[in-house]
Parts: sequence; C-alpha cells; structure tokens
Amino acid sequence: MGSLEGCVSAESKTASYSINEPVGNYGLFKRYKDNPILTAGDWPYPANSVFNPAAVIVDGETLLLVRVEDHRGFSHLTVARSKNGYDNWEIDPHPTFTADPENYPEEEYGIEDARITYVEDEKQWYIAYTSFSSSGPLPSMARTRDFKTFERIGSVLPPENKDAALFPVRFEGRWALIHRPVAGGMAKANMWISFSTDMKQWGEHQVLLHARDGGWWDANKIGLSPQPLRTDKGWLVMYHGVRHTEAKISYKLGLALLDLEDPTVVLKRADEWLFGPRENYERVGDVNEVVFPCGWVLEGDEVRMYYGGADTCVAVATASLEEILDYMEKW
Repeated sequence: MGSLEGCVSAESKTASYSINEPVGNYGLFKRYKDNPILTAGDWPYPANSVFNPAAVIVDGETLLLVRVEDHRGFSHLTVARSKNGYDNWEIDPHPTFTADPENYPEEEYGIEDARITYVEDEKQWYIAYTSFSSSGPLPSMARTRDFKTFERIGSVLPPENKDAALFPVRFEGRWALIHRPVAGGMAKANMWISFSTDMKQWGEHQVLLHARDGGWWDANKIGLSPQPLRTDKGWLVMYHGVRHTEAKISYKLGLALLDLEDPTVVLKRADEWLFGPRENYERVGDVNEVVFPCGWVLEGDEVRMYYGGADTCVAVATASLEEILDYMEKW
C-alpha cells in the first residue's frame, strides 16, 4: 500500500494512453480520449448512475471508490480497480460500502462523495464521506486496511456540511480536515479547516478559502474536490466553484496551494478556473454542467484526476505536476 503522495512510480504513463486536445486554461488537464471510463451500463448490478469517485493507488493498482445511485435515488460506494487506471476495470459484484441507518441514522438517505487518505502512521486508509438524512448532509468518516471491511468513526461535524477530506499527517499533534459548511440566509459557502487529536472531536474551526463576490467563477459557493496532495511547494488543493446564471448552474475547478507546515496558510490561489464542463457527458446528465472530482493519484509526474460527469458517469483527465506547480507560481 502507499499514500497519494507516496505512490510515485519510476516513469509516468502519460505517453501510453492517448488523450484529447488540451482543455481549460493553459491546457493543464487533458481529457482521456475514451471518456467516460465508467457508466451505469458497466455495473454488475442495477444502477441509475455512477459518478464522483475517490481515487488512490493500492498495491500498484488504481482503486476508485465510486458513488453509485440506485433506482430509489439513494447512493452507496463501490470499488472499481484497474491496473493502468484507464480501462479493464474490475468492479466489485455487490456494493462495497453501504449506508447503515439502523446504527447511524445520519445515513438514512445514503452515503456519497468519498475522499480517501492513506495515513502512513496507522497503515490504513481513512475515508471521509457525506452522510445524508432528513436532517441534511454531514461529514462522516470510516477506516479500512483492505477496502473489504470498514470501521466507522461516525459523523464528525453537524449538518449542513459536506466536501470533507483528511490530511495524511498531523500538524503539531493534530489532524486536519477540510470541509464546507453551508449557513442559511445570505451567507456564502466557504471552505473551512478544523483540527482534532482523535479524529472524532473537531475544533479550532476557521475559514480556509473564502468564496469570492460578484461575477467571479468561484463566487458565493465553493468546496473541496479531491483530497489534498502533498508536493515540494505545498499542499495542492483543487476546489470547485458553483456559478449561477439565468440560464444554468455550472461547476468549474480551480487550484490553491497551502503551506506544508501550517495548512491554514494559503500560499497561492489561482484567479482562473482551469477545467469546466465541455464534453456532452459533462454537460448533459442527471445534473447538467458538472465536472466533480473526488480523487486524484500521482504516478511519476502524471496527475490523474477522476471526476463525475453531469452526475451520471466517471471520466479521467491528466496533467503534469511540474506544469501545475509552474502555473501556480504566477499567482
């Protein structure tokens, strides 16, 4: 097993798998030519849609923990594995991690949108996911060593809150969690960071990234996308901005860089979005105009970002980590 930042192979696989023309600002992320890579039609049991996958490298394979929506409208999580991270996916024949509303009533309407972090000190994976019930969405956590059996930590923050992910290391003895609470009225939906010594009780809550105002692409509502990625220049954070116009709502993606020793310090934040809905599978689906990644992996210099397209399918896009960090220098 290895963590996101620790699963670096000797060479990138970019050259082995063809991609489409550059997309987004500066062409940083490029779509895989055979997107979408997973749809409900690929599933070994009935599903309405499959999307918003977490992603990690486990024993040399890419493992996705995919959100699967059933025909009731409730979601659960299922593992899909691939040796190259692009095709020949092996999907668990039954749901891998399902809601347990009898013991965890916050999961009454299902569980969704996982992010996975490998904690080297404990040799296990921590999964932050959204539990959904009549009280609204909230962040929950579980841990596993094999993605077959899971130990729930339970809910860690009250509703309405989602888009949570854990950092893989402690900061001065404390764990750190990014999340996105939503207040009522005219309040903006900002990204927050909180700290804990036991991963159950969280405090020291503070805003990490503010949603901007006015006509910005990331005005009024933002949220974390994949788990933080440790680089030599800082913690790389990808986040989504939700823009409302008279014609539509659109999700786009941007980047920020946090200090390695103190993740409350934002070193860089790009002004521009760099990836947004363009292809038909991103623009038309259960929720139109959505690209929504919950996981990325690093192999060599290649960052593979796995995302949901229009809340309907799974797709992948790739970028050079070196080029991403060069891009962040301008801000």
